[in-house]
Amino acid sequence: MSAKIMDGNALAKEVRAEWKVRAERLTKKGVQPGLAVVIVGDNPASSIYVRNKAKACSETGIYSEVHEFPENVSQDEVMRRIRELNNNPRIHGILVQLPLPPHLESSKVIASIAVEKDADGFHLYNVGALVTGNTVFPPCTPYGVMKMLEKCGIPVEGQHAVVVGRSNIVGKPMALMLLQKGATVTICTSKTRELAEHTRRADILVVAVGKPHIINASMVKAGATVIDVGINRMPDGKLTGDVDFESVKEKAGHVTPVPGGVGPMTITMLLGNTIEAAERAQPPEHGFNHN
Repeated sequence: MSAKIMDGNALAKEVRAEWKVRAERLTKKGVQPGLAVVIVGDNPASSIYVRNKAKACSETGIYSEVHEFPENVSQDEVMRRIRELNNNPRIHGILVQLPLPPHLESSKVIASIAVEKDADGFHLYNVGALVTGNTVFPPCTPYGVMKMLEKCGIPVEGQHAVVVGRSNIVGKPMALMLLQKGATVTICTSKTRELAEHTRRADILVVAVGKPHIINASMVKAGATVIDVGINRMPDGKLTGDVDFESVKEKAGHVTPVPGGVGPMTITMLLGNTIEAAERAQPPEHGFNHN
């Protein structure tokens, strides 16, 4: 048996077409959705992400601008710019590209973003609201995973989902979003004893620990859906995930590749959150549903 490959590029294209219709609807009413990206320093990976985000915005009908700061910028200056963006009616979503240099407190910088413009879903309000199932802007990567499951017709309700990873960006929100959809959820970490005993029980296995090939075929239940969120650069320069793709694809029912799996969906959900923010900023008489 060979798994169905969950093609993130194809799925992202399909979802972006849906977002584009919503963006055009807003633009016709004189409101183009706007995203501002704040980037500090010259981290090459971050620069690539920012370029990809700007390209995706223009293809989807979203206005975007990038605010670049040198590595040694003060926290006050970054937060002052974010406050300006909070008050700028042209901007509906604000994203701070992580990681930030060590002298900046990421939590304080992110907390300075207006809740209604938190396109990345990292503000404490939105993260906390995941617990009650009322978050307005879900964090983009787990949101993208949920959209992939939906688009591939993979049921979540009643399934046993195992999440390997406990980060605030992926692991914890992922577990809460699966729980919200009625899955039975187990959370593991890279330090979990007898990790394979847990992962072999998973109908849906989501791996996000940043350790190349920590999951192999012997750790996967036959027919399971395996979502690899990890992205690791190997000594030869190639990118690989946390899952040993070649062995797992012979045993799983569905599996995501790296690259070309979850990554394109993360940017796609950022676009969706930005459009959602623009819709929510419109008065009710414009006919937008804010539920």
